[in-house]
Amino acid sequence: MLNKQVAALRKDYRLASLDESEVEKDPLKQFEQWWQDAINSELDEPNAMTLATSTPEGRPSARIVLLKSFDTDGFTFFTNYESRKGLEMAANPQVSLLFFWRELERQIRIDGIVSKTPAAISNEYYDSRPLGSRIGAIASPQSRVIPHRSFLEEQVNTLAEKYVLETPVRPDNWGGYTVKPLLMEFWQGRSNRLHDRVQYTLTEGEGWKIERLAP
Repeated sequence: MLNKQVAALRKDYRLASLDESEVEKDPLKQFEQWWQDAINSELDEPNAMTLATSTPEGRPSARIVLLKSFDTDGFTFFTNYESRKGLEMAANPQVSLLFFWRELERQIRIDGIVSKTPAAISNEYYDSRPLGSRIGAIASPQSRVIPHRSFLEEQVNTLAEKYVLETPVRPDNWGGYTVKPLLMEFWQGRSNRLHDRVQYTLTEGEGWKIERLAP
């Protein structure tokens, strides 16, 4: 049965438009423009993005992670290599990212191939984190079943005592990943659900192909 209360929820988007003739030729430059708009608009956690992974058999899973860097190499985030997403990325490097900036009525979808960042980059970022976050990365067996929260808290307390005088070193099972984009779609909300969608596809030997998609 249709839940009419849920079905009736809707918003008409009217803030801006997006035309394929006006976008940057390079999607990373277009991303940088929209990223700066998000920063200037003081959005809450504009770096929050959905990461979708899947098993080799195609069983998908998704969760929110935080973008920590982007450049011509791609989009970088950090996590536990032994987490569910880490294991899935090891088995199947094809992933998808999604940014949704509600206040700007914008989405950005990125499909690409993921790989681990060099150890030096993972070390640099790990060392820049607050002490509690560094300890948390060591203490948490991410995605594993644990008996109760106090188990985790005891792990953290034990490590906190250890690192009063020592500096935590990045654990081997924690570090960065970079997603190299093969396809990027920029979505601008428009009135009556006639949204603007501009897609960039990386073509062999010819660079980025730009196309408009139907909403």
